Amino acid sequence: MKKTVMTGMAAITMLAAPLTTAAEAPKWHNVNVNETLQEEDGSLFNSENYDFLKYSKVDDKLQEIAKQSNRITVESSAESSGGHDLYTVTISDPSAKGKYGYQKSLRKKMFKNPEKAQAFIEKHPDFKVPVMINASIHGTEFVGSDAALQLIERFATANDQQTKELLENHILIFNVVANPDGRIDATRFNSNGIDLNRDFITQSQAETKHTVELIKEWNPMVFLDLHGYVKGYGGPGHPGLIEPCTPPHNPNYEYDLFSKWALDQAEAMEGSIVDNRTDYENTNTSGVDYQSMTGTYIPQRDDQAGWDDYPPIFTPMYAMYHGAYGYTLEAPTNDWDGVQWHYDAVMGALEFSNDNKEQMIKDQIEVFKRGIQFDHPYHKEGFFPQAYILPVDETDPTATEKAVEHLMFNDIEVSESKKAFEYDGVSYPAGTYIVDMSQAKAGLANTMLWDGEDITDITPSMYDISAWNLPELWGFDAVEVEADSSFNVKTNDVNKVKADGKLIGNGPYVIPNSSVKAIHLVNSLVKNGFKVTMDGEQFYVDANKSPELRKLVEASGITVKSVEGVDGEPLTSQKVAILKDGGMNKAQSHAGTLLALERLGFDVQEVTPRELAEQGLGDTDVFFYSGTSSLISYNNWSANAEFGLENEAQYQAFKENIHSFVEDGGKYIAVGAGASDAAKQLGLTDVTVHKGSYNSNGIVRVNYDSGSLTSGYEETDYGFVYRPVWYTDVEGADVHATYKDSSNFFMAGHWEDRAGAQGQPVIIKEQEQDVTLIGLEAGFRDHTDYLFRLFSNAIYTK
Repeated sequence: MKKTVMTGMAAITMLAAPLTTAAEAPKWHNVNVNETLQEEDGSLFNSENYDFLKYSKVDDKLQEIAKQSNRITVESSAESSGGHDLYTVTISDPSAKGKYGYQKSLRKKMFKNPEKAQAFIEKHPDFKVPVMINASIHGTEFVGSDAALQLIERFATANDQQTKELLENHILIFNVVANPDGRIDATRFNSNGIDLNRDFITQSQAETKHTVELIKEWNPMVFLDLHGYVKGYGGPGHPGLIEPCTPPHNPNYEYDLFSKWALDQAEAMEGSIVDNRTDYENTNTSGVDYQSMTGTYIPQRDDQAGWDDYPPIFTPMYAMYHGAYGYTLEAPTNDWDGVQWHYDAVMGALEFSNDNKEQMIKDQIEVFKRGIQFDHPYHKEGFFPQAYILPVDETDPTATEKAVEHLMFNDIEVSESKKAFEYDGVSYPAGTYIVDMSQAKAGLANTMLWDGEDITDITPSMYDISAWNLPELWGFDAVEVEADSSFNVKTNDVNKVKADGKLIGNGPYVIPNSSVKAIHLVNSLVKNGFKVTMDGEQFYVDANKSPELRKLVEASGITVKSVEGVDGEPLTSQKVAILKDGGMNKAQSHAGTLLALERLGFDVQEVTPRELAEQGLGDTDVFFYSGTSSLISYNNWSANAEFGLENEAQYQAFKENIHSFVEDGGKYIAVGAGASDAAKQLGLTDVTVHKGSYNSNGIVRVNYDSGSLTSGYEETDYGFVYRPVWYTDVEGADVHATYKDSSNFFMAGHWEDRAGAQGQPVIIKEQEQDVTLIGLEAGFRDHTDYLFRLFSNAIYTK
């Protein structure tokens, strides 16, 4: 990985010599990339645009600033999904560079001995608190990065008293352009179509991992996420938005400690903006009168619901699990006034932390102390379990191993038992993973491993998802050890997960239909010319032991054993296509399903609605429609027009080509509510499609049948819904899965008026043609690993 470090005047020479690690070959880097980028001047999704600084000019700007300053360090140690540099800037008083050690020493004490950390602060009043500014994670919200660059220039070069004082008390860390792909293409999402500000529990994207690494490295006391554009929530006199949030608050936070400071710091940001209102230009296009503003919209103060901090998918909400005072800042307008608004807000936040740093950081450390001491005074007794046991399946440990690696990546300590042990009447072998909840970041561990809760009756609405639970949606067991249990198991710390698969015997072999890695192995074998069959439940490899086979199996992490005979239908490589959503409603609704199919090992071609209308599906074997029904509309607003159909004739051509594809034996798979509506509109099904509200989502209990379409799932198992869908009038279809026929079929999340879905079909397949409707959101945001195999089952099923 290329790493460029610039520190003051040394920056220029270092830029000419990118560093590479000894463990990997130097990576080719197009030195002219910034001159060859095709960059958009603005976004159709924005009602206004301005002459924002292009991504290609960011490097030049940082070099220019670095020439003038010995306070600044610039790194580009990671790349976006599209291969563009992610710039990190650190600024500190140069006379205190050696005192970075204070911060690093303090960080270690926070997690191992928080009492000593709090005492350290009292003895070293000149300690500096890290504050992280994360800019423009949504690519169309350009103002964040421009404000970050203005702040960088000020703190790197200015010598006024305010700047000096703030640098005496802070280390500033800037993630300068958190989404380079989106800034270049003027899209909200990255080059994989993922909204990065929804990825912080999954961490599937390179950009998200980079931000997590920064949060772990610095453990910032304050985290500011610069967004836009929110004008009207607070009325004309209160443009823009500054968190903290409305309820519901996630119960895994130590929210009382956050609340001591959050609203006051938000109001300090608001005050800084208002105090500088005469500096705003009031552009003709913005519709905002900045010079007469009297405040901003602060959800926790100004509202009751609708802007919550419940799910840990958002960047600041994730940072709060690391003890940070995390805020989303939504500038009102997409212009230089919006940049000024962010600039002023950050200055207000820094002034507040400057005045209150000692008590604020002591309360941040108190979060970790409570975790280590298993002392959660504002939680219901027993809310936090004493530990989680993560059993390992001997044949396919891959889901559990992914979870363990994920936990460790997130600063969560995982151990393994030295000997076999028993808990609650169940025996576990030596080497079983255990997450002891007496640890600094217990809140983050619990929010990843708990069962979640049904919050439908707690709040009238949610801003986004309200359930994300890793065990249910990634497909591993997490056994809660009750808080008052006499659980005493000797363990060793886990530093690395052993992930090599094993090939046992001389063939033929059986592969279970058990995980994403298992299906990826099957597809790898097919692509490499091995004879693979499926009997509806599992896969067989008709081959003898060979170095090539062993290499593929070891890479999978699965144990593959010999069997006496081979059964089932032979598998062949399938040509899979998916309808491409170019950005309807600011998101690529097909992106999660596309990534799921690719992780399963399928080669997938994206086809736009217009391409399908004009060219058909050619030699495609399997076609997926996953996403909004607007993809087959030709009445789109201007931002969507370039992605959708143009007119009635194109729609009819699209419809005819789909029917020809299905009539010729093609396999059509619809995923989710929008795709179900589209299947009905296209005349591919006669069932009645029912849908819940747009903001309903969560984890459900599903009864799966015993056929190949639901192979690998228990009779009663898990599903995930996002705008839930169910079907009636299914006489012409075979039903393969239904919501569980009991009132508690909904396990966690938010779903009002769900009684009508109880016991109803959620996966069906037409009897007269190869059309499958999967009502579950099985590929949701690259998160629902456990459900991905519904896609491979649908592809493989005859």
